[in-house]
Amino acid sequence: MEQKFPLPPFSEETARQKVQMAEDAWNTKNPEKVSLAYTRDSEWRNRDQFLKGRDEIVTFLTQKWENELTYKLKKEYWAHTDNRIAVRFEYEYENKTGDWYRAYGNEMWEFDANGLMKKRYASINDVAITKEERKYI
Repeated sequence: MEQKFPLPPFSEETARQKVQMAEDAWNTKNPEKVSLAYTRDSEWRNRDQFLKGRDEIVTFLTQKWENELTYKLKKEYWAHTDNRIAVRFEYEYENKTGDWYRAYGNEMWEFDANGLMKKRYASINDVAITKEERKYI
């Protein structure tokens, strides 16, 4: 049985651990590694895209990081309940044409009893920035 500690129900401390673990994993830009934090049938809404399952997550993240170069993400704990965590995040990236962006957003996460994320809903906005305006890279 797959488990991803810490398991729900979350305390503030364990919710913050989950947030940090997610930030660390996403900053590896390794789609396969990131996908292991999600249930096999995980549901995502990412901007205007709807994904279902690890295979779609891996495909999505592979394409994302082929375009979002020099990627650096920072996640921030917002709130939690027994098996849900709300997160604020921002990340910066340079695209293939050399343009820089900072993306801002919120995520709502829902976990199964084994600590795997079964739902991820992300609202994200991109803002063009100059290379000199970067905060994270």
